[in-house]
Amino acid sequence: MRIIKPLTVKRYYEKHRDAEPWLKAWLVVAKAAKWQSLDDVRKSYKKADVAKAQSGCTVTIFDVKGNKYRLIVSIHYNTERLYVRDFMTHAEYNNDLWKKRH
Repeated sequence: MRIIKPLTVKRYYEKHRDAEPWLKAWLVVAKAAKWQSLDDVRKSYKKADVAKAQSGCTVTIFDVKGNKYRLIVSIHYNTERLYVRDFMTHAEYNNDLWKKRH
């Protein structure tokens, strides 16, 4: 997959140092991946899930560090591009404000 704005992930782990190993490993896996569907994603990340943002965009949500954080990305399987959208604590995720982003 081609990750759009991978430096965004770096900013996330610079702010949340305990998530750094997980996020770095995720970058390696995602870059090498040939994901064509959520089922493919779940072969690497069993708890990955999808949701709809208010804009209608479908996003994939990864549980990070045992649900301490959430990584939200938009995966375009047809073009093999992955857009990093958000990284937040579990509490921030639960307030659903992320759904209002386009």
